[in-house]
Amino acid sequence: MKPKLHVLEQDIATYSGEGVEYICITDIARYKRADRTGAIIGSWLCNRNTIEFLGIRKPLNNPHFKVIEFDGYKKQPGSIIRQMRAPVGMPLTGNGG
Repeated sequence: MKPKLHVLEQDIATYSGEGVEYICITDIARYKRADRTGAIIGSWLCNRNTIEFLGIRKPLNNPHFKVIEFDGYKKQPGSIIRQMRAPVGMPLTGNGG
């Protein structure tokens, strides 16, 4: 990835492939706290809004995404990210991501 964006004095790497652009969320997390990027990203993934977004986005971009199984997880109380981690999450996405 090459830095393409410069936001708040921070370079954010981007990648383009097959007509889609991606940004490096690790670079964004590094701005907040460089020594805890993994924890920051984990916190973002625990957010209910992130889970709902992924539930909308994933079926559009992943033909192997298991919508019915994912809906079952969304309806459970509390954060589902703990249940989504490997190996449980991998069968839902069909590709481990």
